[in-house]
Amino acid sequence: MTGTVTVAVDANGADLGAAEVAAGAAAAAERGTRVLLFGPAAEIGATPDGVEVVDAPVSIAKAADPALAARSTPDASIVRAVKAVAAGEADALVSGGSTGAAIAAGVFNIKRASGIYRPALALPMPIPGAPILLLDVGANLSARPEHLVQFAFMGAAMSRAVLGVARPRVALLSNGEEPTKGTDDVIAAHEQLAARAPTVGDLEFVGNVEGTQVTTGAADVIVTDGFTGNIALKLLEGTSGTILGAVREAATSTPRAKLGGMLLRPALRRFRDEIDPEGPGGAYMLGLRRVGIVAHGRFTRRGFAQAIAVAEQAVRERAVERTHELLESAGALRSAPVSEAAASLGPSR
Repeated sequence: MTGTVTVAVDANGADLGAAEVAAGAAAAAERGTRVLLFGPAAEIGATPDGVEVVDAPVSIAKAADPALAARSTPDASIVRAVKAVAAGEADALVSGGSTGAAIAAGVFNIKRASGIYRPALALPMPIPGAPILLLDVGANLSARPEHLVQFAFMGAAMSRAVLGVARPRVALLSNGEEPTKGTDDVIAAHEQLAARAPTVGDLEFVGNVEGTQVTTGAADVIVTDGFTGNIALKLLEGTSGTILGAVREAATSTPRAKLGGMLLRPALRRFRDEIDPEGPGGAYMLGLRRVGIVAHGRFTRRGFAQAIAVAEQAVRERAVERTHELLESAGALRSAPVSEAAASLGPSR
């Protein structure tokens, strides 16, 4: 795509408030992205050229039933932002609130792409030396074999289009490397991928990986259901946070440790930046007809600016179209339509 990209941003639901999201939108506008910012205008305040505020104070970020809230609250900021994308007023969506509400609003309004069973959340994990794309990380509680197969090809297409991996190595997350390990759904998905992947030159299916291999670079794309993926994601986030805290504590425990900490500070700062969850910009909502990014609610303005940047990149790289082309060439699209209600909206991040 050439020309200016417009990104619709839901400013409600972020932990640091709508003003922090607006600051991220302002930074994105400085780089040339046009932003439609949906949220409470009184809280957002003045914005620079390139950021248009749409007063939308109603939030469903904390709704107990995101799907019901998305259907019954048309004036909610996330619903209005999604509808702007569906109507062509914006090219992509960024949400800083509830994952469940964003997915529900996306499925109901942007709609799933033709032949897609279910959307999936794909998150680039900032692992030093071995970055991976993990999906699904929360869109679906469970996944049948055909869903996992689609997730594999969607993840591979996203890895190629946005992350620049020429021929992604794709694996299934399981409790053993053997093809017979895992649930019945994982075993069946393994059989299907092993049969289909060799005929598709855009990915390499490398079989199963265990939890210990997620951070070792054994694969570029790791596929699982949303329940398992969400738990794995939060376990990794918690572990990295605990390790960083322990390093800081050790580096300040004694005068000698403080001296050593000063010497290590540049290296530790680089390491911290490498594993910063704001770096990837958030999770991609794969399987919809338009680009959608779900940022983490804890993000600062830097993270929201990055989320808008990766949304723009996905638009320019035709990530949605390229994903569909790979699924079609692999024969991984469903042949008969299913109702929108069949999309299972699972745990949110």
